[in-house]
Amino acid sequence: MTTIEGMRLGRYGIWTFDFESLPASRIRESARELEELGWPALWIPETDGREALTHAGFLLAATEKLTVVNGIAQIGSREPRWTQGAALLLADAYPNRHLLGLGFGGVPGPKPLEAVRGYLEAMDAAAITNPAPRAPMRRLLAAYGPKMLGLARDHAAGAHTYHVTPEHTAQAREILGDGPFLGVEHAVLFETDPAKAREIARAHLHPYLTQPYNIAKFRRLGYTQEEIDGAADRIVDDLVFWGDLDTIITKLGGHLDAGADHVGIQVIGVEPGESAMPHWRRLAEALLPVAA
Repeated sequence: MTTIEGMRLGRYGIWTFDFESLPASRIRESARELEELGWPALWIPETDGREALTHAGFLLAATEKLTVVNGIAQIGSREPRWTQGAALLLADAYPNRHLLGLGFGGVPGPKPLEAVRGYLEAMDAAAITNPAPRAPMRRLLAAYGPKMLGLARDHAAGAHTYHVTPEHTAQAREILGDGPFLGVEHAVLFETDPAKAREIARAHLHPYLTQPYNIAKFRRLGYTQEEIDGAADRIVDDLVFWGDLDTIITKLGGHLDAGADHVGIQVIGVEPGESAMPHWRRLAEALLPVAA
């Protein structure tokens, strides 16, 4: 298993949209409880208003040892030099506790690979006059296809994948090689009734099954256009692990067996404004002793 030197990531972490709909006080309480439960890493997206670097800084300030990972900060949300400057400040203020995940995020104009490559080059070329951080600034790339995974291998600490299968994880590890870090997100749902589980999972997956770049990813994984358009049971069951605790844990382990270094667990089926904390507690009790 690969690790990023000096960083506390563990084999499992929490990946969540939940903080988008919670006030700051509840975000702070949740982050502190996750830390107390022993979760080593917390992954946050950038989608509905929480600015990625501000959000990460808030979570780092609210905790003492939790590693916060942007999964991902969209390159279209800020200019490269400001991303570089902000990430360097977080690396200095919270050594070895912030991991900057970057992704295309639907920027209009250039193709994703060209856009991300140009963004990284601009970050590296930025004239930053602030003091150097006490620990290195590390970055990951959201990457699915071979070329983007190659970019993550050569110009970042590794890759972050989202809504993929263990088969994709094995392919990604082969491209990345032994050195770079591979962090994989996977959605889970604590529901044992197949019809109800698939209904909730389909609602969660619908946006991804209609986006061109996600459709291309799913086609590369071997799903037919008919399966994608109809949200067939096979793709739903592969992308959302549902069932009881033991079933979910066994399936999550498939990513580690396939070459992932870390799995960010996204609990779905939680109403906006509510917390997945009861599920995070159950997962912590089951997984973290193993992760340790």
